[in-house]
Amino acid sequence: MDPALKPRLRRRSTFEYVAWVVCSLVGLGILISVSTNPNFKWGVVAKYFTQESILRGLMLTIFLTLASMALGTLLGLALAVMRSSNIKPVAATAGVYITLFRGTPVLVQLIFWFNVAALYPNLSIGIPFTDIGTAIDVNALMAPITAALVGLTLNQAAYMAEIIRGGFTSVGKGQIEAADSLGMSAGMKMRKVIIPQAMPSIIPATGNQFIGMFKETSLVSVLGVAELLQSAQLIYARTYETIPLLIVASLWYLVMTLLLSYPQSKLEQKYSRTSSRIPRRAKKVVLTAPEGMAR
Repeated sequence: MDPALKPRLRRRSTFEYVAWVVCSLVGLGILISVSTNPNFKWGVVAKYFTQESILRGLMLTIFLTLASMALGTLLGLALAVMRSSNIKPVAATAGVYITLFRGTPVLVQLIFWFNVAALYPNLSIGIPFTDIGTAIDVNALMAPITAALVGLTLNQAAYMAEIIRGGFTSVGKGQIEAADSLGMSAGMKMRKVIIPQAMPSIIPATGNQFIGMFKETSLVSVLGVAELLQSAQLIYARTYETIPLLIVASLWYLVMTLLLSYPQSKLEQKYSRTSSRIPRRAKKVVLTAPEGMAR
C-alpha cells in the first residue's frame, strides 16, 4: 500500500485521557441530577410530548420555516443579483434593504408588520389615471400568521442575499472571463457558471440559516400565532406546568434540529470542493508481459 494512503495515527496524551474522565464524570452527574430531580416532572413531559395541540403547533412551525426559507431564498437571490449589479442605483437599493433588515431585530420587525395597519389602514391597487382598481383592508390582511410570514421572509431575504453574494464572489474571475469569451448571455452565465460553482460556499451557510430559522419561528409567539412555543405556553397557562411544557418545546426543537442537520451534511458532502477522491484501499497493480508496464 502506498504510504500516502495510510491513515495517520495520533498519539494520545495523558491530558486527553484525564479530560475524558472529567467530562464523563460531569456528564454523568448532570444526567443523574436531571433524571432523579422530581421537579422536572418527566411524566408530565411524556404526557404532553405528543399532545394534539403541541403537534399542531409543530406543524405550523415547520410550515413557517419552509415558507419563509423558500420565499426568502428567492428574494435573496434577486437582491444578491441586484447587489452585484454594475448599475449604481440598483446596487444601492439592494444595499439599503440589506442594511435595514439586518440592522434591526427580528422581533421588532415582526411587531412592526403586525401593526403596519396603523400607518396604512387601506391600500389601493389599480391602473393610474383610471377608475380601475381595488381597495385592500390592511388591518384584515395582516393577520398574525400573515404578519409572521412577511416578517420572517423579509428578514431572511437580507441574510440570504449576503450568503448568495458571498458565493458569487468565490467564483474565480477567470471562469467569468471564459464564459464571456464563449459569448454567454448574463442569464446563461449565471445559470451555467456562477451558481453551480458558488454552491459549495452557499450550501453550508444556507443550512445553518435554515436551522436558525426553525428556532426563530418561536418569536412569532408574541403575535399570538399558535406555533410550537405558543402552544406550550397556552397549555402551561392553564395547568401551571411551566417547566415540563418548556422541556416539551425544547425537545421538539432539538429533535427537528438533529433531523435537519443530516440532509445538510449530505448536501455539504455532495457540493464540497474538498471531498476526498482517494480510494480507501490501493488498487492492485497488474503487470503486463513482456514489457512489464503497470496497467
